Amino acid sequence: MLKVGITGGIGSGKSVVCKVFETLGISVFNADNAARYLMENDEQLITAISRLLGNEVYNNNRLDRARVSDIIFRQPEKLQQLNALVHPATITYAAEWVGRQQAPYIIKEAAIFFESGSYKEMDVMVGVYAPKELRIARTMARGGQTREKVLDIISKQMNEEEKMGRCDYVITNEDVTAITPQVLQLNELFLKK
Repeated sequence: MLKVGITGGIGSGKSVVCKVFETLGISVFNADNAARYLMENDEQLITAISRLLGNEVYNNNRLDRARVSDIIFRQPEKLQQLNALVHPATITYAAEWVGRQQAPYIIKEAAIFFESGSYKEMDVMVGVYAPKELRIARTMARGGQTREKVLDIISKQMNEEEKMGRCDYVITNEDVTAITPQVLQLNELFLKK
């Protein structure tokens, strides 16, 4: 089975692209959603996160994402430590998910494929590109975050040009070029591999 990774910076439109693939019947694993699930359901991970960030980051077994974000914003070194806990658990969870799939190909969506090294597990990498200002506007609109916070997130991600340069294919999502024809073209290619 062909394993396709879809990546891009925050606000690039990875989820929109993945939804188009899903309408074609392709199974999609969303690493961010899986990480959120694991941070609230994997007892070992919950214990490790509580040790790292403090017990107050959990409220009635729910992760207080705003509190985590504030801690990371004030103590940037904590982000790397948190990622060192969450990424291995998410990668293991993804491998188990892939093992259960029965399809010509599957998609795994993640913002940090190259940063985490998990791109090595994929057969093909697809980047979703959008200009920086559009990504900022999208992220602020959907999450109610300040421009400063979005820029801080972007500064912690791999440079977008470098990320796209490392991908086998790039889908442009700048609100001008239609996404669906680009996805359909890639779907045809992937079905033939």
